[in-house]
Amino acid sequence: MAAKDEPPADTRDALEVLESEAKEWDKDAEIDRILKAFRLDAYAVLGLKPGVPESDIKNMYRKKSLLIHPDKTKNPLAPDAFDRLKKAQTELMDEKHRTTLDEAIADARMLLMRENKWTVDSPELRTADFERKWADKTKEVLIDNEQRRRRQVKAQMQEEGREQRRADEELDVRKRKRQHDEDWEATRDQRISSWRQFQKGKTGDGSDKKKKKKLKPIG
Repeated sequence: MAAKDEPPADTRDALEVLESEAKEWDKDAEIDRILKAFRLDAYAVLGLKPGVPESDIKNMYRKKSLLIHPDKTKNPLAPDAFDRLKKAQTELMDEKHRTTLDEAIADARMLLMRENKWTVDSPELRTADFERKWADKTKEVLIDNEQRRRRQVKAQMQEEGREQRRADEELDVRKRKRQHDEDWEATRDQRISSWRQFQKGKTGDGSDKKKKKKLKPIG
């Protein structure tokens, strides 16, 4: 009876092929979405709304990482997408980084409202257009923050470079002084010997002069 209810083998094979192709399409679509997501916004990379609980971050990462794992798809872009997904999850699980990101997103919302003179009760805030503009403003804020961070890192590296050069110069001065002291100490015996020879020479010259001095005749 059960055998009569089963579809023909050719039909099963066709259904399996279609199902497999659909799964691959889903994987390719998710890989494409991740690679097109704004990488400075970890929420966007994971496909999450800002402010979601930590459990949602873990669940979403697990679901998407299983979907696009390089071992489960032939898509050549899967490794890159998987790395971005992992990086986004790591950033959101880091409390400091997540707080900084949340503040940037909140700043973007405030700036957008200020530019358009909206209030928290404005109906525009509940539209899809506002969500799109908020996402665009968030990109601007995150880019500005990243550029500022890079300038700070560059300035810090330059300052560290100056400090390192000063330290190297001080070290070179100490090395030259130490070498001078070592050279001076190494020639100590020679200097003492030369001084003794000099003193001896002075004493010998005085004796000869005394010997050569003529006595005055008496009377």
